[in-house]
Amino acid sequence: MSEHSSDVPIRFTVPASDVDKPYTTTHESKRSRFIGWCAGIDGIEDAYRLRERSRQHHPDASHHCSAWIAGPPGDNRFIGFDDDGEPGGTAGRPMFHVLEGSGLGCIACVVIRYFGGHKLGTGGLARAYAQTVSETLAALSTQTFVPRRRVTLGLTFADEQPARAWLATHEARIVEATYHANGVTLDVDWPLDARTELGELDVHLHGRASFDDSVS
Repeated sequence: MSEHSSDVPIRFTVPASDVDKPYTTTHESKRSRFIGWCAGIDGIEDAYRLRERSRQHHPDASHHCSAWIAGPPGDNRFIGFDDDGEPGGTAGRPMFHVLEGSGLGCIACVVIRYFGGHKLGTGGLARAYAQTVSETLAALSTQTFVPRRRVTLGLTFADEQPARAWLATHEARIVEATYHANGVTLDVDWPLDARTELGELDVHLHGRASFDDSVS
């Protein structure tokens, strides 16, 4: 995940679907069929992968237009869109404007068009592509993305369960537990915007915990 600027919220809303199981809807305009695919992404490469998957699933479609925000909402460093042969400004840009206005981050959308034999004109195309994305987002399941840093905790066997209980009440995620002769090591993803300092766990355990946050 990219670093965020100071004016971008730390926590933000993202799609609950992913590239392998995108959310889909269908919109029709003058016999042209527009199929919307939307998914959460971890970077620009995922946006490209979503478009390639759409081409594999719909190889006979006329166009596979796309738009994405590969970071937090409001961060314009990792955005993009593509018209895939449609007249310039009639597909990717209107799609992106809908994504931009949604307040969602880490999101990509592909609209697959099957030409129905009737030209829509530039305005009609822009409306159809934008509406397909709007309808897809309207029914999209979302979740909250929480930026985290990886921290390694060294604990005695006796302190493991109290530590787990404390971490569970502070939104920390235990990624891995490694047991050895002297105790247990927990790899933990700690929220960057946590209201409580992780060092308070050491106070809770009377100074017996050790920390290493050098893990990337």
